[in-house]
Amino acid sequence: MDENNAEELFQLDQDPAVMKFINGGTPSSREQVKTVLIPRMQAYRNAEKGWGLWQVNDTETGEYLGWVLVRPMYFFSDNPEIDNLELGWRFFQSTWGKGYASEAAQHIKQQLSHDKTIKSFSAIADENNLASVGVMKKIGMKYIKTYFHTDPLFECDVVYYQIANH
Repeated sequence: MDENNAEELFQLDQDPAVMKFINGGTPSSREQVKTVLIPRMQAYRNAEKGWGLWQVNDTETGEYLGWVLVRPMYFFSDNPEIDNLELGWRFFQSTWGKGYASEAAQHIKQQLSHDKTIKSFSAIADENNLASVGVMKKIGMKYIKTYFHTDPLFECDVVYYQIANH
């Protein structure tokens, strides 16, 4: 995905349930998508390495379902982990419980696992976001720790899961 997907990014963020564990349930404005989300995405986007937001569509209908994020873990810190890729996901509520996030994240992880400079894949989520934790477990990640995560956009206790790239 890129700056041309602003409307898709905006639409996904309009459901308070989708945004619950991101910011407490506040829908993103078009201005926030344009001035915050897209510039952040552009900062880590590297198509050659597979970093960015991967749009997920239904293979039969073409319907936009959500996205999977790929970027170096701790990208927005002083010590990004280039060999440890963070996976994240955001999907429309209508898709929840149907395996789309797990299937898409697993597929992307498999595509990127051919790069042997990647030592591991990781994910974080609000410790109460049991659905995201379920996705982490389904794609083979194991619990590493719980810690207070800080990012330019949010701060909260998160669970950290990881799987080695074999």
